[in-house]
Amino acid sequence: MLVEHFLEHSAKTFPDKVALVCSNERLTYREIEERSNRLAHALMAAGVQRGDRLAICLENSPEAVISVFATLKAGAVFLLLNPSMKVEKLTYVLNNCRATALILSDRKMEAIRDCWEQTAHLRTVYVKGDLGSAPAGTGRQFLSLEEVWTGDAHRAAPPRSQNIDLDLAALLYTSGSTGKPKGVMLTHRNICSAADSVTAYLGNTPQDVILNLLPLFFGYGLYQVLMTFQCGGTVVLERSFAFPHTTLEKIGRERVTGLAIVPTVAALLLQMDLTPYDFSTVRYVTNAGAALPVEYVRQLRQRWPHVQLFLMYGQTECIRTSYLDPAEVDRRPDSVGQAMPNCEVYIVDEGGRRLPPGEVGELVVRGSNVMPGYWELPEETAKVLRPGPLPGDRVLHSGDLFRMDAQGFLYFVSRGDDIIKVRGQRLSPKEIEDVLCRIPGVIQAVVVGLPDPVLGTAIKALVQRRDGVHLTAQEVMAYCADHLEDFMVPTVVEFCNDFPTTDTGKIRRQELRVQP
Repeated sequence: MLVEHFLEHSAKTFPDKVALVCSNERLTYREIEERSNRLAHALMAAGVQRGDRLAICLENSPEAVISVFATLKAGAVFLLLNPSMKVEKLTYVLNNCRATALILSDRKMEAIRDCWEQTAHLRTVYVKGDLGSAPAGTGRQFLSLEEVWTGDAHRAAPPRSQNIDLDLAALLYTSGSTGKPKGVMLTHRNICSAADSVTAYLGNTPQDVILNLLPLFFGYGLYQVLMTFQCGGTVVLERSFAFPHTTLEKIGRERVTGLAIVPTVAALLLQMDLTPYDFSTVRYVTNAGAALPVEYVRQLRQRWPHVQLFLMYGQTECIRTSYLDPAEVDRRPDSVGQAMPNCEVYIVDEGGRRLPPGEVGELVVRGSNVMPGYWELPEETAKVLRPGPLPGDRVLHSGDLFRMDAQGFLYFVSRGDDIIKVRGQRLSPKEIEDVLCRIPGVIQAVVVGLPDPVLGTAIKALVQRRDGVHLTAQEVMAYCADHLEDFMVPTVVEFCNDFPTTDTGKIRRQELRVQP
């Protein structure tokens, strides 16, 4: 099985079914299949070969989805990039993977004008929009993406498949410890295996309508599209959650059955009056990207008692690892569940020895969902992919700290570099954040460590209050003192209106590790 087969099989089975809804566009499986085939033929005619890397720098749109499948049909490897990426970073990524083709919007052309002279491998650029904005004299061809859709009729058929499931399908770039992005290599087998497992435990069917408000360059957002196409459902693709009212109205209008969120989206939803919106068709809500505070879980369950809440954990390097059965959520709201189908997990200490239930250590992941490595970074790869329990085996050392109970349920403790050591004791920011989020009037909370001449590290709590709520730092510390051990009580409390986040909705903790 190859990833492009998700689209091809659904196009044969449900050719006239609406596959994608985005703004005012409604495209059927047949239309997406034919457009992706035409683009695939155009890419091959322009010189894109098997294994070449093709960069897609578009906002959430039909063109972005079509470009992903067209790249795969041409036998190439896609990389989805943030359309707001600055020219320096874009140039680095294009050169790092030696991309031969790029698809972008005409609105991006001027912003990256300095890129063309520095990307020798880039031969072809497809432009969504006005081709007149293409710079001259750059030594590469600029082509209209729209003109491809009306190409020769015979090119509506798929090109002959070249790849096997061991071949690369995608490069997903993630932040590196050196400050340079790392390309996570994902094979067709990685993606198909993970999609099989996730759609199995979610119970996806052709009747599902999935609302995706997460960016496609975020693996969690990308998989909403891939998995829905695999099962023949419909994707309602939003460009962002910048206009919550407009997005939430679509849940009722489009009869949405599934919704993917991250904690920052959950925090926003819990501030809103949701009674005007129709959630009657929603069957499930998933959370990944970061663990939900227990208080968020409790409130979501109160607001949507009929909705199955799937609490999940994963990384770009392994796509997805675990999920909590919704039947267990009320009993174990602080868990991210057990290993998903066709995946094995266990906990090890710093020496790589397996730990018994209840002990905190690093999560190790084994399965066909695990990446083969980072693009051309053998030393970085060797740090996380290490020999496993069986001959010739390699397993992923996640870098995240967990504990596992006797039934195999996982409990996220902290990212390894977020652990705070106070008075010689190690503590998890999440444990304190869960308590802070229980304080009436608190929307979100983040805990970081600050250098301290006496304690070594002091605990700083950053708290976002609801509008109109009066809450003092002393009251916050007093609440924590009643619910936490003394060494876990924050010594600094700072109130803020919001938190800096990444484009995928994760809070930038490093920016908060500064003295007030």
